[in-house]
Amino acid sequence: MKNLTCLYISISGNTRSFMHRLVAYADQMHTINPDEAPTISIKEISDATLPAHEDTPFFVFVPTYLDGGDGITSGTTEIMTNALGEYIHDGDNAKLVMGVIGSGNKNFNEQYCLTARQYAQAFDAPFIADYELRGTEQDLANVYHQMITASKYYKYLQA
Repeated sequence: MKNLTCLYISISGNTRSFMHRLVAYADQMHTINPDEAPTISIKEISDATLPAHEDTPFFVFVPTYLDGGDGITSGTTEIMTNALGEYIHDGDNAKLVMGVIGSGNKNFNEQYCLTARQYAQAFDAPFIADYELRGTEQDLANVYHQMITASKYYKYLQA
């Protein structure tokens, strides 16, 4: 696999920052080992994004923005990131989700990455990784390698 595609939404800029750093990390890994380390292409989804048909399997990166509460009995309703979910629900896009990566703030306990877990369930895709806020260098490596593993598994399932 030469390239991995990622769709994401960024509200505060944390996810956008992580995605650009992840692209740079993947480029660096690809330079070292082009046969085993794919590059990454990214597409930011926002309220202004028009529905479109995706034709390449992709990963979804979604931060957690919920309506308050505790994440168990209340505070489980997605807010601010709905455009990404709607984009994926359009047409057959959901069938192409290889995995979901979540981000958030661990101070919110049960709500940490809850939106990503909800996406994974809604799109019948694995929740493969998480990172806090803008993520660390170790998070970049972990997410990248989890994506490679998930893409191989997805490819196997499609065969």
